[in-house]
Formats: sequence, C-alpha cells, structure tokens
Amino acid sequence: MTNALIVALAALLCLAVGWQSFLLVQGSIFMISGSVGIWLFYVQHTFEDSYFEENEEWEYVLAAVEGSSFYKLPKLMQFLTGNIGYHHVHHLSPRVPNYKLEMAHNNTQPLENVPTITLATSLRSLRFRLWDEESKNFVSFKDIKYLTKKVFTLK
Repeated sequence: MTNALIVALAALLCLAVGWQSFLLVQGSIFMISGSVGIWLFYVQHTFEDSYFEENEEWEYVLAAVEGSSFYKLPKLMQFLTGNIGYHHVHHLSPRVPNYKLEMAHNNTQPLENVPTITLATSLRSLRFRLWDEESKNFVSFKDIKYLTKKVFTLK
C-alpha cells in the first residue's frame, strides 16, 4: 500500500510540475542524502586503529567496538542522522532502537573506550585508501608507494 501511494504521489507531482522539474528536485535530494550517507558509513569504519582481522582471528565484540567508531556529532546532526554516530552500539546489538543508542553507549562501561572521531578528525579519513595487513592500519596511496619502494630496495 505504501509503495502504491508513493508511486501515485510521484505521478501526481509529475503531472503538476512536469517530470523534468520533479526529477531535478528529487534527483538533487537523492544525490545529496546518498553522499551524506556514504560519508557517514565510510568515516565510521575507516579510521586510524580500526579493527580488522582474518576469519580465524576475528572476534565479534572487538569488531563491533573497535571496528566501528563513535562519531561524536553536534546535537542537531545527531538528531538529523538518527544517532548514526552510535553505530558501534548498533554493531554490538542491532536490536537497540536508534533513540536508545546514546543511552546504551553512556551506560555500558566497555563502550567508554570505543574509538571516537569528530567532524574535524573525520576529515583525516579522506587520506586512507588501503588496508595494510602487516601494520594493521589504513594507509594512503603515498604510504603504499613508499612502503613498496622500501621493500624492493631491501631485496
């Protein structure tokens, strides 16, 4: 029923303002919100000291708590993103509703030490491109070029 109403509303709007205008507005909203969503997901999983392990070494709790960060956002952005900054709590327990994520984070002692990023520090993640399995951290293309050159020089 919901899908049928959405299609009907879209068709009605296309008739009222024209399909080009409808797509211009809806496409812009889709692109902006999609970009923000990708950014939020990216920075919460791509940060210094992030946890990644092979299947044999992988641990559920460590992956939940150290493989996803606490993205400390200003209160307005926290509200607008449905508490996405508490994504680590979601990884630990997906059944916690978004309006209780902050409470769960604040009242769970092991979550006090979860990696924390802010809007300012999240910009550092833009330089991370690859995962270095030896050093177990993210590196940039420049770092890989240096490491590769160093390895071939030693041989």
